[in-house]
Amino acid sequence: MDVERILPHRYPFLFIDRVVELEEGKRVVAIKNISYDEPVFQGHFPGLPLFPGVLQLECMAQASGLCLGGGDADRIGVLVGIEGARFYRPVRPGDQLRIEAEIVGLRRGFGKAEGKVFCDGEMVAQAKITFAFRSREEFEQAPR
Repeated sequence: MDVERILPHRYPFLFIDRVVELEEGKRVVAIKNISYDEPVFQGHFPGLPLFPGVLQLECMAQASGLCLGGGDADRIGVLVGIEGARFYRPVRPGDQLRIEAEIVGLRRGFGKAEGKVFCDGEMVAQAKITFAFRSREEFEQAPR
């Protein structure tokens, strides 16, 4: 799967390294390898590198976007809500994250996904992610 064809994100804000499983419109499993070279570790935190919870949410959102946009490169899911976010343990350099997202609702230009992040078989984060769908053209022409 060409992740960059589906998602508008690019380095250093593309947080999906590989797609392991994909059932378009239903569920996705993706991998993110956490490296000491991540730009975020320059400031979060020197001497105690922790991968921020907000970026774990972004991993779930991007995985969900792959699932939702997997068949339509002209449509982008724009994040509009997060519910019930929970973080269970720190994520550090050297960890490999398994990101799972399942689509639980699609309705009138909106989608909802349940995301989970695992490391070494242990859940480290979870949240419900809500998207509004926009055409790529609308997204690219939005005022800046």
